[in-house]
Amino acid sequence: MGLKFTKQEVGHQADAHQQAVVNYLINNFFLRSLVSKKRRRMLVGGYDLDMSYITDRVLAMSFPAERMRAMYRNPLWQVKSVLDMRHQGHYKIYNLCIEEAYNPMHFHGRVERFPFDDNHVPPLHMVKLFCESVTSWLSSDPKNIAVIHCMAGKGRTGLMVCSYLVYCGMSSEDALQLYAQRRTTNNEGVSIPSQRRYVDYWGSLLSFPAGGVDQDGPPEVTLPRPQSRELRRIRLYDTVNADSVYFVVSELQEVPNQMYWPAIEVWRGCCREIKKGYQRNSSPRYYLSYEGANDLSYEGANDVKSPTTEPRLVVQMDTENPILYQKTCLDYHFDKPLQVTGDVRVIFNQKMNGGRLFYVCFNTAFIRKGLLQFSSRDLDKIGNKGRSICGNGFCVELLFGPANDARGSSFSLPGSIDGESINNLCLND
Repeated sequence: MGLKFTKQEVGHQADAHQQAVVNYLINNFFLRSLVSKKRRRMLVGGYDLDMSYITDRVLAMSFPAERMRAMYRNPLWQVKSVLDMRHQGHYKIYNLCIEEAYNPMHFHGRVERFPFDDNHVPPLHMVKLFCESVTSWLSSDPKNIAVIHCMAGKGRTGLMVCSYLVYCGMSSEDALQLYAQRRTTNNEGVSIPSQRRYVDYWGSLLSFPAGGVDQDGPPEVTLPRPQSRELRRIRLYDTVNADSVYFVVSELQEVPNQMYWPAIEVWRGCCREIKKGYQRNSSPRYYLSYEGANDLSYEGANDVKSPTTEPRLVVQMDTENPILYQKTCLDYHFDKPLQVTGDVRVIFNQKMNGGRLFYVCFNTAFIRKGLLQFSSRDLDKIGNKGRSICGNGFCVELLFGPANDARGSSFSLPGSIDGESINNLCLND
């Protein structure tokens, strides 16, 4: 007589078999070691976990995962066991992921979220809130530690850990280097240029008391006011194997009562090859701005310009300069300037709707002299496809109008000016 099983019994057997497979894979350290790549791991209490102490009181790790994801990330129950064993009642977790969360009660409710997009940057006000929260938690008890993670526990985690170290008095360079040494085996901690750029931004906003970091508490933070700039041209110099490159411009935009700021698309277009004899419909335009007065505007800065401030000419280089024809350049000119404010992301693609080549993130308050230039080493996630279009002198250039100013409006000079005269103006600027 054959054995008979109810559907419920069959379901229980299938679940038990699946759980046995999951448990086997979780206990197989090879898979998680393979996923963690060059990040340092810790053997604690019989567990092999993707985590590293950056300082005695700051711990970086990958996501504490459940179910199937635990096969290649840190199993949540193992992370909890280790933290309860080593820092019982004295740890707080900071989750930087927007794409994943877990029940804070797994960690006794001591979880705070500062979410932003993977491989990207947060708004600067979030960095300030994060550093203040970590400082408050650590200062409340000398035994307390801060546990910080994103998904892989490297890029976003490194940006925020390094920002906190800078908040504690380290230089951005030293903080990035310390994180690289403590978190990775190949000394490549925060490898995305825009994330490193934002650590530098953050460092420039801090003012420490005269008595030193340990004397009078945390530094004063002066966040930049929202600075609107007019994006007038995007140009790619020395491109190869490409006669067009598409781009999408996005801004991080605030959502009321929400920590996460999504990237909202504000424009998309296509950079095409500049050809000899190409002329714009409009005449060359020139912009009056004031040296140093509005390049970087912070809260509390004096907005009144001295009447003796000397104006300088900043030239929009839509010219027939012969250097443009020596190598292939791709160009997009905004017929109506695009107003961008705050944290901006520009993604370059092979196609209108995909095939990402690289991207770059920046904050408009840190634009000086109306020009941003990025070489291939300054671009984010530039893989083989992206490098395939870069010549030896490749550069992405973004040209902006002047900072907001009643006296800094654009105007046209009468008559035409040839390329040599424009070059002389630039050299004398």
